[in-house]
Amino acid sequence: MTVLPPSAPHARVILLAGPSGSGKSSLAALTGLPVLNLDDFYKEGTDPTLPQLPDGSGADWDSPLSWDGDAAVAAIADLCRTSRTAVPVYDIGTSSRTGASVLEIGRTPLFVAEGIFAADVIERCRELGVLADALCLRGRPSTTFRRRLARDLREARKPVLYLVRRGLRLMREERGIVARQTALGAFPCGRDTAMGRIAAAAAGRCEKVTAQAAEAPAEPVQSAQPVQSAR
Repeated sequence: MTVLPPSAPHARVILLAGPSGSGKSSLAALTGLPVLNLDDFYKEGTDPTLPQLPDGSGADWDSPLSWDGDAAVAAIADLCRTSRTAVPVYDIGTSSRTGASVLEIGRTPLFVAEGIFAADVIERCRELGVLADALCLRGRPSTTFRRRLARDLREARKPVLYLVRRGLRLMREERGIVARQTALGAFPCGRDTAMGRIAAAAAGRCEKVTAQAAEAPAEPVQSAQPVQSAR
């Protein structure tokens, strides 16, 4: 496990989870905060530890086992401690790392780390003392399906038939995905509520997940305004 030094971290992280296609990247961009893309920590397609789909059609890229959580937590810890970290450059189309970049967040006390596996590192970030909030962005499964398929086709992420089959499977599983991420500690909400909680974190106010919130109906996706950092 990555361990921070005894001194208080310079920054804290908002973990933004949610099903694939739920709008995490666009919401993260709207906040105006620095963003760590957790999808860049996928394992490469040649990795022998990749989990496989039950039907034998290939790697299961929706399993947390297809992702390097240790490296992701290390990057989050680096950003909180030193305000900079090295990040892989990952090409989803070829399932490979094509290089590396450096992410610097400057003096901001808050940043967003977004990805479909963000909820899987909630407890580790809490133990490190760097967690500001953890959110699971959700909406209507049919809307998520359309948004995800349009994005994946536009970016040529995988062969068309694979994308359609995956999209239909994820649409059927979406409520279970949200329930799992909620059980891991993420607060399930729509875009407007997420922006409000991020604004509260930027202002230094702490938000907590409540059992009742997990039962709340999904909110419609609406426009949102950028969040201003406390600094």
